[in-house]
Amino acid sequence: MRFRLAISVALAAVTSLIVSLLVAVQPAQAAVGLRISNGRLVEANGTPFIMRGTSHAHVWYQSQTSSFANIKSLGANTVRVVLSGGRWSPANGASDVANVVSLCKASKLICVLENHDTTGYGEQQNEWTLDRAADYWISVQSALQGQENYVLVNIGNEPYGNNNISGWTAATTAAITKLRNAGFDHTLVVDAPNWGQDWQFLMRDNAPAVFNSDPDRNLLFSIHMYGVFDTAAEINAYLDSFSSRGLPLIIGEFGHNHSDGNPDEDTIMAQSVARGIGYLGWSWSGNGGGVEYLDQVTNFNVSQLTTWGQRLFNGANGIRATSVQATIYGSSTSSPTPSPSSPSPSPSNSSSPSPSPSTPQPGKSCTATYSKINQWPGGFQADVKVTAGSSAISGWRVTWTWANGQTISQFWSAAVTTSGSAVTAVNMPYNANLGAGASATWGFLGSWNGVNTNPALTCTAS
Repeated sequence: MRFRLAISVALAAVTSLIVSLLVAVQPAQAAVGLRISNGRLVEANGTPFIMRGTSHAHVWYQSQTSSFANIKSLGANTVRVVLSGGRWSPANGASDVANVVSLCKASKLICVLENHDTTGYGEQQNEWTLDRAADYWISVQSALQGQENYVLVNIGNEPYGNNNISGWTAATTAAITKLRNAGFDHTLVVDAPNWGQDWQFLMRDNAPAVFNSDPDRNLLFSIHMYGVFDTAAEINAYLDSFSSRGLPLIIGEFGHNHSDGNPDEDTIMAQSVARGIGYLGWSWSGNGGGVEYLDQVTNFNVSQLTTWGQRLFNGANGIRATSVQATIYGSSTSSPTPSPSSPSPSPSNSSSPSPSPSTPQPGKSCTATYSKINQWPGGFQADVKVTAGSSAISGWRVTWTWANGQTISQFWSAAVTTSGSAVTAVNMPYNANLGAGASATWGFLGSWNGVNTNPALTCTAS
């Protein structure tokens, strides 16, 4: 977000999406703290972590330390913190960064720390290069060592404007290399060019090469969704381009309105929930330069939610309904409950609406394969792969009965309901249609006690 700057960006028409060839994305090599595994952000114990939170402009409002606890009180599990190495002052040195991390941990929030000095490189004054941003992170490394379970490093916010963005790929890979060589084991977050919106698709098309340039394969891509993403088609096409290649993505910023157009925040949030993608709204409070409407609370007062704040925290597919606390902080005091008006399933269990049954059609069939991805004391993660038979299908339904009392606590890419030990999962609109022999995968988190045998699955197609 161009903070405190009037935004006047002429955005070209969004071109048709050309999905890149599938790439073999290697698993994360570093097993320290938060990391990328099979295209998803997971904690050290293998539990997927789906960000639900907002950004806080700490660099300009360093006295507003109560914001961390207030953001948590509305259900967030993550806060993205704006920092500066000197483009704005006072700069955030190692001692202040250490304090920010402690504030995040005290409120049981995962902390995404971002350097804002790179914002709009090529179009502003005194903006920093990504190389200089990497040097900033190295200068505060003492505050980040050993915090890999709690902190992600967002190398540089919106590191290129709309001018001469061709340098983004080389600059990004060089910054990654510099940080890894300096000993950073954290998950690194990479923002797109075009003021974060990637309307020229440079990040999208070069994401496989950038991801594989990281020796740790511990890289998370971040798209900022404002006026460029004003239709469901544009949002889904961009998200599809990453999911189809197994590349990890979060929506690192988005709003309900903007000077460059009206973002479709309903689709952004619904698709994030349906796909198990993290999102971070912009921003808590203190906006200027004509975008004050992006404040989520008035004057940093948690009891004065704005219209945008109400939508983000309390609306359909909002933070309060879909956020799950990181397991590094222990069990959450309450489970998320989906809004009844939610058009897409929220990460939940028995409180979700019952899915519509899939009516079997003659000549149409499917099979379902169950895979246990990770298991730890009391918990596990599993995927279910649905494959169409010899004919195309337009819907699928998977059922099973647990044999050992397991339960499902969170799910993605399917609408799931349970009745006792019986489980029913039905396709989402975006993964219903499968060509002959084509597959779709959905997943979930569950709990177990004593024995955790794999169930026998039944798949019906329509």
